[in-house]
Amino acid sequence: MKGLGRSAVAIGVIAGAALGVAGEASADSPILWQGNSLTYLYGQNFEVDPSTQQTVTFEHASSWTAGDLFIFVDKIFYNGEESATNGSNTYYGEFTPRLSFNKIFDQSFRLGPISDVLLAGTREFGEGDVETTLLGLGVDLTIPGFDYAQINVYHRDPDGDRDGDTWQITPVWSVTIPAGESDFLIDGYIDWVVDNDDSYHANLHVNPQIKYDLGKAMHWYQKKLYVGLEYDYWSDKYGIENSTAFDTDQNTASLLVKYNL
Repeated sequence: MKGLGRSAVAIGVIAGAALGVAGEASADSPILWQGNSLTYLYGQNFEVDPSTQQTVTFEHASSWTAGDLFIFVDKIFYNGEESATNGSNTYYGEFTPRLSFNKIFDQSFRLGPISDVLLAGTREFGEGDVETTLLGLGVDLTIPGFDYAQINVYHRDPDGDRDGDTWQITPVWSVTIPAGESDFLIDGYIDWVVDNDDSYHANLHVNPQIKYDLGKAMHWYQKKLYVGLEYDYWSDKYGIENSTAFDTDQNTASLLVKYNL
């Protein structure tokens, strides 16, 4: 799930269904609800970094009286191999708050499928030269058949040696499909960096998950335990231009187990 542009990952970015069952806060709390989850991923055929990776991801999602918040942290293990910059393991995360026009001004803004307009930000952090601040606008969309859908447009401002800035477009979505006595949940995000600077090439990162609600199928708590796959397509990964000498176009999938805390 390591994104370097996920707004989140990526996006990334926030809705009640994203983490399944969410806990309600007290009446006088600025937090309306919150949810947390742990995900384990195992995959092969990654590019740039070592080919085989295991990842443990913590995610937090919450809705506030002024907006919403999404946080994720990946801990990534390379199965004894070492990356060129971070050794045999590394971590990466994103902190993504958004301020809601509807909530702050007590409005019910709607324009076609647009149900809210938000000031959206993300801070990318981790090992290596990855720290980046993203700031822009987001819209929440009401689309029949979708649990939620969002589009955030950011200006990316990297720290460190990656001088220069770019623009990023990030759609986020979730769809629940009934399947017998349980459900499939298809959710994910796309990070599309649409222009170049001197050190960060335009790139496209498509990262959906297909999950089966195993807890519901076992007549246990629904939206609690999922199994499935995460697909990861990333052209010009990390903004490194693909070439015959160095392949940076990633196309792989990982096995997934997710538990909502």
